[in-house]
Amino acid sequence: MINVLFSARDALWPQYQPVLEAEFAKLGIEVNLVQETDAPETVDYLIYAPLRDDDDLSVYSNLKLIQSLWAGPDKLLRNKTLTQPLARMVDPGMTQGMIDYVMGHILRHHLHTDAFVQAEEWLTDVAPPLPSQRTVAFLGIGELGMTCAVAARDYGFNVLGWSRTLKTDAPIDCFAGDDGLHHVLGQADIVVTLMPATPATDGIIGADAVAAMKDGAAIINPGRGELIDDDALLAGLRSGKLSGATLDVFREEPLPRGHPYWAEPSVLVTPHIASETRVPTSSAVAAANIARVVRGEPVLYLVDPALKY
Repeated sequence: MINVLFSARDALWPQYQPVLEAEFAKLGIEVNLVQETDAPETVDYLIYAPLRDDDDLSVYSNLKLIQSLWAGPDKLLRNKTLTQPLARMVDPGMTQGMIDYVMGHILRHHLHTDAFVQAEEWLTDVAPPLPSQRTVAFLGIGELGMTCAVAARDYGFNVLGWSRTLKTDAPIDCFAGDDGLHHVLGQADIVVTLMPATPATDGIIGADAVAAMKDGAAIINPGRGELIDDDALLAGLRSGKLSGATLDVFREEPLPRGHPYWAEPSVLVTPHIASETRVPTSSAVAAANIARVVRGEPVLYLVDPALKY
């Protein structure tokens, strides 16, 4: 029997416990699944969504894998005691939730629906162009980003993708490097940021990026708050260079009450809801990945500490 520790918010334990146990049973893996332990050295696997950045992970001296319940590994990688293999969560339910969020807000900006929210007169000449006449750029075309980009393409939008390294044989037109970034930003009516938070992506939407963007462009950020230089984005919105922003993630969460985003009429703040981990699908992923280790198979979605994703 293997020992599996579930470490996350207390409220999640009664939701996950029966589902995880059922998933392990389906896979024929006998587990001792617990929420607490007095013997951390006996824990074989950790299913993890930490409440603190400074948990002492060194006490889990025989840990074979940490299976995160989060898609992004950046917060976990800040823990100086992390030495064990770490797998990020790639969850079909999370993916569908991200598609829903991204497509919903692409359409909101495409249709300019905010113009009608408090309109006091019958507006004219406001019919939007067809999706094929709009370009949507995705900065970050990993698994989540590419899936959302393909959904936007299939809806009929002209879609471009950008990443740090060029992706070949992709189903959309892809670019890389600084020149590629400026090209993509200059073409896009709507920019979606879905990159991980790394030293290379911190503040990537800064003054230079805003200046390179098409006049009247909108930005949607369901990726990481660190991607945005808040001052540069606010300046771009207030000058009229940019038409609006939908922001789901922030450098400090919850977003402080006095933050300028709350009072900026062209900004929609959502409370980090773009891609919630779903209990049924994430439990299946976690159990299956642990079963792979038990059977001597390669771990899926293993994080590279050097790349930070």
